[in-house]
Order: sequence, then structure tokens, then C-alpha cells
Amino acid sequence: MSSSEDFKKAIDAGFNFSGDSILLGTAMYDKTAVEKTPVRLPLSMVNRHGLIAGATGTGKTKTIQHLAESLSAKGVSVLLMDIKGDLSGIARPGTENPKITERIQKIGAEWKPTQVPVELMSISNEKGLRLRATVSEFGPVLLSKILELNENQQGAVTIVFKFCDDHQMPLLDIKDFREALRYVTSEGKAQIKEYGSISPATSGVIMRKLLELEQQGADNFFGEKSFEVNDLLRKDNNGFGYINVIRLCDMQDKPKLFSTFMLCLLAEVYAKFPELGDRAQPKLAIFIDEAHLIFREATKALMDQMETVIKLIRSKGVGVYFCTQIPGDIPDNILSQLGSKFQHAMRAFTAKDRTSIKLVAQNYPETAFYKTESLLTEMGIGEALVAVLDEKGTPAPLAHTLLFPPTTRMDILTPEEQDQIVKSSSIAAAYNEEIDRMSAYEMLTKKISAPASEEEAPSTSKKTVVKEDDGGIDIAGTIKAVSKNPIVKQVVRDFSRGLLGMLFGKSR
Repeated sequence: MSSSEDFKKAIDAGFNFSGDSILLGTAMYDKTAVEKTPVRLPLSMVNRHGLIAGATGTGKTKTIQHLAESLSAKGVSVLLMDIKGDLSGIARPGTENPKITERIQKIGAEWKPTQVPVELMSISNEKGLRLRATVSEFGPVLLSKILELNENQQGAVTIVFKFCDDHQMPLLDIKDFREALRYVTSEGKAQIKEYGSISPATSGVIMRKLLELEQQGADNFFGEKSFEVNDLLRKDNNGFGYINVIRLCDMQDKPKLFSTFMLCLLAEVYAKFPELGDRAQPKLAIFIDEAHLIFREATKALMDQMETVIKLIRSKGVGVYFCTQIPGDIPDNILSQLGSKFQHAMRAFTAKDRTSIKLVAQNYPETAFYKTESLLTEMGIGEALVAVLDEKGTPAPLAHTLLFPPTTRMDILTPEEQDQIVKSSSIAAAYNEEIDRMSAYEMLTKKISAPASEEEAPSTSKKTVVKEDDGGIDIAGTIKAVSKNPIVKQVVRDFSRGLLGMLFGKSR
């Protein structure tokens, strides 16, 4: 083992960044904090993604909290997935206590309470701005993958989208899609002859898959008003980036809806944000707590989509950080894309645990300053092995780090405080308004109950050609036709964004 002086020189040289950076804490040698030996994360490397791992109670959530508030102070917007409900306190300044004072003295840095701008969000019945997306935004390919459909069933979904597209019937929520599917397999059979046919068995499978998704709460997610991802990038009057906290406390038993939502959100961010290049400064950092929920019941198709988005999205200035107990919870093809790693302590209660620890140790670069495998089980709360990339994109030295404590509240918000934040939001009221405008369901049920008058009936749009090479539609011609109808003028955006499913359906 080398000396403490050699260790300090190596850390000082490895983390001597010229550009802007985030203070993570101070380096530790022989389990003792080395004062004024800062460990930092270059701001330019935030979009290289990351992993925060460790056993329960080792401080992972506080690491997320410190990173989020630090990024906000640098003008970077943040999106937090709050699965356990313990991240909402970031909306209020912290309170100093003896433990914080002792830690700050060891780190040799200044600590003061911070107020950061926070927006509470929800995809269910939690308090906050309601996040929704329309069925049209998903497109036939992405929706089919979420429903785990085979090639023939996916073709049926494409026919439903094409039929509704040509007849100017917006697909906004699940009842729209279900009614359209029911119609084209019954009284509307003759109208889809030019596209193909859908068997009752195929229709039945799709209906059952829709019901399964609905039972996980998808009827709350699909619909309007559709969320504009650019609203994630707001800043307050002080130039702080907003921290958008999505409250998902009731999502732990609904992994399919959670993974569906995450894939939709990431893909939408990729589609809407402009290309900034490889050296992009970060615009948005996304932290996904309890990340194993995304992958627990994800199909191979969804995994392929997720891998594609993670590979591409960093050029848009977006970093994605997965938080979980064991790095093995994250698939290898995604784990290999994560440039920053914050490994908190692991616990060896079983032979399997010891095997996992040995494998985790092998993921980190060799160091002459400590034994990584044994250190993984010996670290205390609020300590982590930190492996980040330097400003050139090469690995900085592996550093056992005493982490800087959050400057915001390390506790939950009260219901009254949550209500106050939602009430003071400048955008929540617009997104929380209930909208159920004329769409496929209303148009088809009206058509069945009483034939529409010539004035009310939608005009037939110009026919478009289905291309066999991509399984899709001449979207440009369709949008042009659709936009002439005042009823669905607002949904043109939905159709164009629905290209997303086709885009990622072809990506490999």
C-alpha cells in the first residue's frame, strides 16, 4: 500500500478540473477523511449517465439529493423519480445538526441551507402536476411493443392507427383505441379491406393486453393534456434549474406502467430536444430511484428500446442516473453506458451476496491505495467508492469518498406543504384540467347510434400509401389531410410525435 501523501497527490492530480464541476465530498485514505482533498464531478460529463448503488440505508437517496440540488444551482434542470416518497423534502431548505457539522468539518467545505425551485408531478393520483400522453404519441410500433404483441398483432394495431388517421379520428386514450379496434373488427370490416383484415382472435388478444395495462393504472396516464417535455427545462428568477419530482409511491406494484412511462418520457425527450453534440453541457439530469422496477418485467423489445435511447440521448445534453441496490439489477448493455458510478456499501449476508461483491469489485479500476473488495463491505453511511470521467472523458482515479451532505431537507414534505407547492405552480393548473374532447370513441359511438349528418360527418382524407419496407404510413400526407379538419387540428402535434414509435421501432 502507498502512503497517504501519495494518495493525496494522486487524487489532487486526478480531480484537478479546469471547467465547472460539482463537489462530491473529500477523499478518504485508510478509512479516514483527508481534509481538502476534494472529489468532483465535471459538469461536462453529467450527460455520460451514471449509477448509484448500495445496500438499504447506506445513503443512496442522499447522494441523489445532493447531486440534484447541486445541478439545480448550476442552472441544470433535474427530473427525480420519487418511488419511496422520501425525496420531496428537497423542496425545502435543510437544517444543520451535529452530524452535518462534524461531516462538514472533515470535508473542509462550507454548508448552508439552500432553497431550490421544485415542481411536484404525478402519473397517478399523487399530488402534483398530472403527466399524460396520448395513444397517438406512442405510435403503432411502440404501443405494440409495450403490449408485447407479435408481428401479426402489431400489424392489426397499425391498421387501427391507419384507419383512424385516414378518417380523422384522434386516438387520445385507451377507450379511443379499444372502440376503434372493436369497430374495425365488426361493423367497420368493409372499411379496412384496402389495409387488410383483423381476425377476432387477434382482436381478443389485443383487448386482453389493453385490459392488463389498464389494471395497472394506464387509464390515468393516457389522455390529455399531453405533457410538453420542454417544461422540464424551466429556470427560476435566480437561474436555478427546476427540480421536477415525480411522485411514484403507488407504482411499486405496477412495474409495467412504470417502465412504459419511463420509456415514453425518455423517447419523447430524445425526439424533442435539439442535437447539441458530443461535448454538450448538460440541460437535464434524470434520476431513477429503485431502477430495478423498470427492468423487472420489461420485455426484450422494451429493453432494446431503452438501450437505444440511453445510447443516443446524451448528445441532447441529457444524463440518466439509475439508483438501485445491486449493479446487477441493471442490464449489462445499459450498465456499460454509465460513465459515473457511486458505489455505497454492500452487505454480505449470503454466499450469493459475497459473489455479487466480488463481481462488483471487478467493475472498478485497480488501485494501489486500498482493497476494493473488502472496502465495499466496510464503508459507513454516506461514504461511497466514486468512479467518474475527467474532462477529457477518461477515468479519474477511483476514490473512497466521504460525501457532502444535502443542503435541503432530508425528510418528507407534509401534505400541507405539498398542497402549497402545487397551488403556487405556474403550469400545474393547465395540465391538471380534465379534457375529454371529441375523439375516436365519441365519433364511432355517435356514428353507430345515429348516422351523422353530412355536415357533421368528417370528410374523407386523401388516401395514403402503406409502405411495406417500414410497416408504416406516409405520415406527411396524413398530417396535411388531418390538419384541415378543425376538430382535430390540435392533434396534429400528436400524430407527428407518434412517429416516435416508428423511429425507435427501426433503431438497432
